Amino acid sequence: MADDLLKKVIAHAKEYGFIFPSSEIYDGLGAVYDYGQNGVELKNNIKQYWWNAMVRLHENIVGIDSSIFMHPTIWKASGHVDAFNDPLIDNKDSKKRYRADVLIEEEREKHNQKILKEIEKGRKKFGDAFDEAKARETNPNILREQAKIDEITKRYDEALNANDLEAMRQLILDLGIVCPISGTANWSEVRQFNLMFETKLGSTADGASSIYLRPETAQGIFVNYLNVQKTGRMKIPFGIAQIGKAFRNEIVARQFIFRMREFEQMEMQFFVAPGTELDWFPKWKETRMKWHQALGFGAENYRFHDHDKLAHYANAATDIEFRMPFGFKEVEGIHSRTNFDLSQHEKYSGKSIKYFDPQSGESYTPYVIETSIGVDRMFLSIMCHSYQEEKLENGETRVVLKLPEALAPVKCAVLPLVKKDGLPEKAREIVNDLRFHFNTHYEEKDSIGKRYRRQDAIGTPYCVTVDHDTLNDGMVTLRHRDSMLQERVAISDLRSIIEDRVSITSLLKKL
Repeated sequence: MADDLLKKVIAHAKEYGFIFPSSEIYDGLGAVYDYGQNGVELKNNIKQYWWNAMVRLHENIVGIDSSIFMHPTIWKASGHVDAFNDPLIDNKDSKKRYRADVLIEEEREKHNQKILKEIEKGRKKFGDAFDEAKARETNPNILREQAKIDEITKRYDEALNANDLEAMRQLILDLGIVCPISGTANWSEVRQFNLMFETKLGSTADGASSIYLRPETAQGIFVNYLNVQKTGRMKIPFGIAQIGKAFRNEIVARQFIFRMREFEQMEMQFFVAPGTELDWFPKWKETRMKWHQALGFGAENYRFHDHDKLAHYANAATDIEFRMPFGFKEVEGIHSRTNFDLSQHEKYSGKSIKYFDPQSGESYTPYVIETSIGVDRMFLSIMCHSYQEEKLENGETRVVLKLPEALAPVKCAVLPLVKKDGLPEKAREIVNDLRFHFNTHYEEKDSIGKRYRRQDAIGTPYCVTVDHDTLNDGMVTLRHRDSMLQERVAISDLRSIIEDRVSITSLLKKL
């Protein structure tokens, strides 16, 4: 069922101009995708929602746009040259390669899905009287699955913390995890693989130096933090936000745009005084969860997942996970990065980048709270949750993208009932007025019913139909995507009815 939904979303995304396989006429390029005419609008709206929530709504957060190419020593200082690795394992029969940690996490999630199904059964049986907490404590099926989860987690954590690759392989064998292609458990040893793309900078082979495509956008913020602080006269606490491309040589790139080799991040690094970072950490957890839930997808589809193993730079870390068709998956990471990055750059560059605190008269290296979202993962979560197939009263099925109205690629479609009698001209007049305020499309091909279905499929919240009466009374039919209800409204009222609901501001007001 979950696989079916993902397949439908992938097909729908291509058919309606959201996402295309990159270089498709040359048979594509693995784990690289292009955003089509509707996809780029949705993606830009997601970025605008994040940027405005971060930068416009916070007086002490500003934005930058740093380069993809950076001095190679930056990646030595950050630890990426030595420690940016994934544990990979090969199936000897299928010759396919997998991430060992993902295989284990997916196996653990299978048991969690069984628990959720058991809870859903209880809800259907007992309704409002169902007590989920009690069920988790007493239901033997749930207790059995939870015991399996706890055992997997214990062994997985021990292997991660000890960096014991053989223990990770043994856990895969003991859990009976098989390759989905060959169906066998004929696994190789687990090996580490560095994810950075390396390239050459320089015009001649002899004079060229090795540099990397950035694997994250955070380091561009760290090496510029003092420039921003001084030129912006920023006082701690303050943040720097950035949206940009990053590149990782993912060997096991799958699940559509969930894991890609070229992707986009929205990151904010929040600089705080030493000793206050663990006070700020829960505040940013709450702030970021509120941002996600303002989209209206339901609190039950989100959860925090605290890290089993902290990265070398962190003293606290959690993920915001969203219920995808293939289980709960990370869409945002929130990390307390301590002062690791700034201290490392100070050490490797030989330059002081300490912050002078005018209140205390002291100079110190700030600590950092990071919030980091994958734009593409956010895009996928929105598409998966918004895609719906509805049975209509007449027996037909409509496919509709119930996107948050403020994120929809097209906000309003204006449709003349027929292509004559002055209706197209009147419709064009309406489009030319509304397009200055929100993305408005004109469409005249096919029957009005087919045009409604097409707009439903790309998630357009409102359709405006111009008919013969419009020319006499200045009224049009306004159709609502979700309810399919239609009402007669004055042309002069269209902007005020639609604008507030489809603007990014409508989301920001919920924060």
